[in-house]
Formats: sequence, C-alpha cells, structure tokens
Amino acid sequence: MRICIYGSASNKIDDKYKKAVEELGERLAKSGHELVYGGGANGLMGAAVRGFKKGAGKATGIVPHFFKQNMAEALSEQSDEIIWTDTMHQRKQKMEELAEAFITVPGGVGTFDETFSVITDKQLGVHFKPIAIYNLYGFFDSFVALMDHAVKEKFVNEKCLSIYKVVDNAEDLIEYLKKGDETRFVISEVKNG
Repeated sequence: MRICIYGSASNKIDDKYKKAVEELGERLAKSGHELVYGGGANGLMGAAVRGFKKGAGKATGIVPHFFKQNMAEALSEQSDEIIWTDTMHQRKQKMEELAEAFITVPGGVGTFDETFSVITDKQLGVHFKPIAIYNLYGFFDSFVALMDHAVKEKFVNEKCLSIYKVVDNAEDLIEYLKKGDETRFVISEVKNG
C-alpha cells in the first residue's frame, strides 16, 4: 500500500517525535508499504523517509519546482523518486492521487492544510481512503476538542468524525490501516444530518 505521511518539516521539534515517526516508517516499510511524502529531509518528513529506508521501503517525494531553486538543501536525497509539481496545490493533489492511505503526524500549518484537505475530499466522496491521525504525545488532543466543539455547535455533522481515526500508538494505527476504512457518505446526509 502507498501511504502518504503528512508532518512537520522543522528540525526544531523535540527528538521524541522524530524517533517515533522514524520507528513507524521502518515498521510500515518492513510490512511492504511504500511512502508518499513531501520530499523533505528535515523534521518528521525526514524521519519518515529515514524509517522507510531503514526498513528497505520505497519513498516517493512530491516537490514543487520552487523548492529546487530556493530550498534545495531541505530536500531528502533518500527518495527513490521525485515528482516535481508547479505549485503547492498540485503537490497536494499528486500526493492524494498516489496515496492509498494517509497518516498525519504532528506538524504545522502545512500539515493541517493537507489533513483537512483529505478529510474534506473524503467527506465529499472524492476518495474513500483511510485517514489516520497519529496523536503522538497528545499533540492532536486540541484537534479532537476542536472537532468535537464544531459538532456540538452544529458546524460539522457528527458523521464526519468517522471519516478519520485518531490513534495514540503505532499498533492501533497499523491495525486501522490493515482493516481499511472506506467510510462513505451520501453528501445530503452529511449536510442535512
């Protein structure tokens, strides 16, 4: 299975996150999975690709051309393949197109954007792929609270909470991916439910 991992590109984060994501990447690769990611060498993107390579897995980086000109040093040399795009939007589209499942690990604004994009697309029926949110060290507790609050205030239909799975450990994450999740909605039910 080709798994897209969304996560931080910052090296300023605590090493405990990098270690956990690298271990996850290695486990996924040893189980025969492939990585689709943003092509970065730093932060949790870098940890994911290092883990996949330790586990002898394949990694495909999706990178906008302007990174080559402005941030070439931030790109991982461990990618087996780099697919170049013109824009960040095209990068997200290509990642979503290639991936058969998504894992979000802690990150910043870009990670949030990517995650909400695949959640929205699943809600709209654009895809029916599993989406796992890896809640390392409680990082996504506030995300869970935000979504619960949005449901309570009727901005989000409660059925939308089943679009993704929040997991606190690698075992539950891997089990979720094994089982698969093709939650489907009739959009009128989601809008009016």
